[in-house]
Amino acid sequence: MTELAAVKAALRTQAVETPSWAYGNSGTRFKVFAQAGVPRDPFEKLDDAGKVHEFTGVAPTVALHIPWDRVDDYAALAAHAADRGVRIGAVNSNTFQDDDYRLGSICHPDAAVRRKAVDHLLECVGIMDATGSRDLKLWFADGTNYPGQDDIRSRQDRLAEGLAEVYERLGEGQRMLLEYKLFEPAFYTTDVPDWGTAYAHCLKLGEKAKVVVDTGHHAPGTNIEFIVASLLREGKLGGFDFNSRFYADDDLMVGAADPFQLFRIMYEVVRGGGFSSDVAFMLDQCHNIEGKIPAIIRSVMNVQEATAKALLVDAEALAAAQADGDVLEANAVLMDAYNTDVRPLLREVRGEMGLDPEPMKAYRACGWGEKVVAKRVGGQQAGWGA
Repeated sequence: MTELAAVKAALRTQAVETPSWAYGNSGTRFKVFAQAGVPRDPFEKLDDAGKVHEFTGVAPTVALHIPWDRVDDYAALAAHAADRGVRIGAVNSNTFQDDDYRLGSICHPDAAVRRKAVDHLLECVGIMDATGSRDLKLWFADGTNYPGQDDIRSRQDRLAEGLAEVYERLGEGQRMLLEYKLFEPAFYTTDVPDWGTAYAHCLKLGEKAKVVVDTGHHAPGTNIEFIVASLLREGKLGGFDFNSRFYADDDLMVGAADPFQLFRIMYEVVRGGGFSSDVAFMLDQCHNIEGKIPAIIRSVMNVQEATAKALLVDAEALAAAQADGDVLEANAVLMDAYNTDVRPLLREVRGEMGLDPEPMKAYRACGWGEKVVAKRVGGQQAGWGA
């Protein structure tokens, strides 16, 4: 197989998971903005996700968020997904939208609240069983606002205890993905604030526990690709939540703020073997002012472009320059790949996959957006908390 053929083969096998919540209404902390045609339930979210996969060919799974996507029959939801050409992806828990969680959830000082939080996580594993999902994705808003509010070490003990119980419930082939976040909503201490904390807990839990890297969850200037390389080296990178941020966790479209950073991250993924392993490439975005489906299609395409450039890095030339200590040449090898216009290559790959080479144009021409605006009238639109 030629080098170009290998790159094209890798791109054809890429999979980017889309989030159910990105198809619903969202907004700022002050206002949620409604759009016409937004899905009213998880089944309609899967209808839209099916269209994203239809035109991109590389978005075969959809992440759920519980309780936002709670239904009476999860087997029926999984069957509906299959009818739309997609599958259920990660099941995301929610331990941050209940009054009981004011002082935390799994780390709460009250054992009854911790029990409630752990029971919710166990419910999510049951949903994984019913839908065929592989991954339980955990993000905790737990933390404290003031010095002395709670004992930092005790909160870590509670976290470890709760995670261990849920970990033991995982079935064959299922994984626990632990996410971290620098701050918010806790302003003094956050219980899982960085990749080191997440890694330490996952290491103690076992092989089924891995770390999720959300690209918006870091301090300004953080070298995210170093974190990616380190976790891959240790076999503990479970997946990504791709998005962009300008200030904090803005959840904007991936590649919008710093496409060069996305390329650098994907290079480390390729370099570390993550592209051919079980690393999950997930979007975690909210589309407040732009159309939902077009924004998700564009986000998938942005990931594809960064991946294509990363796959085009001349590994032999880079290794030679690094061995020679040729700083400028090593940097030039990376920049040559980044500056390559990979859009013609991706159009060619899509054509070989039987897809329209231009997903955005093809989607706009299909009339789906106009159809759902006319059809989805009445009822409660999905959104934050719905």
